[in-house]
Amino acid sequence: MEPVPHANTNLRRAPVQQRSAERLARILDACAELLDETGYEQLSTRAVALRAGVPIGSVYRFFSNKRALTDALAQRNLDSYAERITGRLAVIPATDWRSAIDAVLDEYLAMKRSVAGFALVDFGAVAPEEDPANAANQRVAGRLSELLAAHLGGAPDEDLSRTVLVCVEAADALLQLAFRTDPSGDRAIVAETRIMLRAYLARVLE
Repeated sequence: MEPVPHANTNLRRAPVQQRSAERLARILDACAELLDETGYEQLSTRAVALRAGVPIGSVYRFFSNKRALTDALAQRNLDSYAERITGRLAVIPATDWRSAIDAVLDEYLAMKRSVAGFALVDFGAVAPEEDPANAANQRVAGRLSELLAAHLGGAPDEDLSRTVLVCVEAADALLQLAFRTDPSGDRAIVAETRIMLRAYLARVLE
């Protein structure tokens, strides 16, 4: 299964020069901080520009509206997540798939607890109705299938892709519950999630 393209189609201009890329990073950082402070409804492109210390025109050079801003933040989160997992997998033996799965879960938990804006915008739309097909989980599953298959020395086949998608959907629901009852993630529910992932993935990885 190929990764689903990210929903953000409103990035008006990709940064070419380093100064432009740094400005885009500041804009996304400001967006993430304001999401934590004010929530999505109160978020505005003007507030993001003020927090980032850039003219409002700089925001509109990249984004048409705040939805496009948060879409780009979600894509950056997914790219960062993939990079973090890649780093962890580099030191885990290919035969130790359980540690690989632990790394996938642990890096998500670390981002959930420490990355600005992640509580509202992890890898997809802030409001479920803005992403009715839940394409975010499909994008995550596609990236994870590729990473796990490469770590295990192969390519993602249909069985692995389907199994990873089921795991992502199930883990998403369980982790929402874990963080709804405890701001740092209910440890017992996280532990149950880990058991579930290992048991289900054993069907295709053992």
